[in-house]
Amino acid sequence: MTRPLEGIRVLEMGQLLAGPFAGCVLGYFGAEVIKIEPPGGDPIRGWRVVRDGTSLWWASLGRNKKSVTLDLSTERGREIAKALAAKSDVLIENFRPGTLEKWGMGPQELKKLNPELIVARVSGYGQTGPYAAQPGFASVCEGFAGFRYVNGFADRPPVRPNLSMGDTLAGLHAVLGILLSLTARLRGKAQAGQVVDVAIYESVFNLLESVVPEYDGAGVVREPSGSTLTGIVPTNTYLCADGKYVIIGGNGDSIYQRLMRAIGRPEMAEDARFATNAKRVENEKEIDEAILAWTRARSSAQVLEALRQAGVPNGPIYSVADMMADPHFKARGMFEQVEVGGKPLKIPAIPPLLAETPGRTDAPGPALGAHTEEVLGQLLGLKPPFDR
Repeated sequence: MTRPLEGIRVLEMGQLLAGPFAGCVLGYFGAEVIKIEPPGGDPIRGWRVVRDGTSLWWASLGRNKKSVTLDLSTERGREIAKALAAKSDVLIENFRPGTLEKWGMGPQELKKLNPELIVARVSGYGQTGPYAAQPGFASVCEGFAGFRYVNGFADRPPVRPNLSMGDTLAGLHAVLGILLSLTARLRGKAQAGQVVDVAIYESVFNLLESVVPEYDGAGVVREPSGSTLTGIVPTNTYLCADGKYVIIGGNGDSIYQRLMRAIGRPEMAEDARFATNAKRVENEKEIDEAILAWTRARSSAQVLEALRQAGVPNGPIYSVADMMADPHFKARGMFEQVEVGGKPLKIPAIPPLLAETPGRTDAPGPALGAHTEEVLGQLLGLKPPFDR
C-alpha cells in the first residue's frame, strides 16, 4: 500500500534518541530518511544490549533509513550536507543550539539554498531563552518540566521511569511539528518552509494536564501520590494473593458501584459517603482498604476476570515478556520481524494504525555508511572519494 509520506525526503542529522526517533516515525510512514552519521557512527549503535557488534535497539531505531557517513567537522563534509539539505523537504537535528550556525548551516543559510525546507530542531530548552545554551538530557528536562516532581511516593526521592521518556516525547512533538508544517506548505498556508523548535522540557510540560491552572487559580501544588491519581478515586495498584499487582480504575460513579458489588461490598456501593468522586476523595483510604482486602485474598487472574465480568476497567502490569505473549498485542500487529545478521528479530510496530495508508518496516537499521555511495552518487552526482 502507498504510505502517506512517500515522496517526502528527510535529512536526519541528529544522534542518539530524540531526533532519530522522529526520523524513525517519518520513515515508517513512507518518507525517504537519509541519516548522516559521523565516521564512528551514531553512538546508539553501541548502547544497551549488543549482538554481533551492534545494539539490538539500532535495528528498530534505524529502520527504513539510509546511512550516509560524513565528517561534519570538515568543510567538505558540511558542503555535502548542505547539498543534501538543498534536495530535501525536511531536516531534523538535535545538536546543542548554535551548532548548525557554527557550521554555516543555520536555518537562514539553508533557506537560501532551499526556501521550502522545514528545519526541525530538538534541544533540551529550545532555541531561545536564558537556558537555551545549556545541555539538556531527557533526565534533566523531565525534572525541570515538573514531571519528576509528581512522579513517585511522597516519602521517597522522585522517581524516573526506566526509559528516556523526554527524548521520545520530544521526537513525537518534532513529528507533529513537521507534519503541521508540511500541511501548511501543501495547503498554501505558509509560503515556504519554517523552523520547528522543539524543547525536550516543553514536550514533557505538555503532559501536565491541570497542574498549571490548578496552581494559578487555587494555589494548589500537585504532589507525588504513589500509585494513585490525585483527586480521582478509586484508581490504584493493588497486590493480589499470587504476589502480582493489578490496576483498577473505578472512578466513574456507576463504575464505582459495580466495583463495590463485584468485591462483595454492596453496602459501600449505596453509601452516600461514596456517591460522587468528590466524596470518594474524602474517603479514599477506606475505599482502597476494602479493595485491597479483596484482591489480597485472590489470585491476579481471579481478580481480573471478576472485574471484567463486572465491566470495571482493570488490567495487569506487563513486562515485555508478557506483552509478546499476549494475543491482543499480536492481533493488533504490534510486533514486526526483521532479519539481523541472519537471525530473526522482533521489533515494535509504530502506531497509529492507518486503515488505507499504513506504515511498515522495510528493513532494519543499516550498516554504518551502507548508503553513502548510493545517496551521494545518485542524488548529488558525486564520485568517490567523497571527502575530497
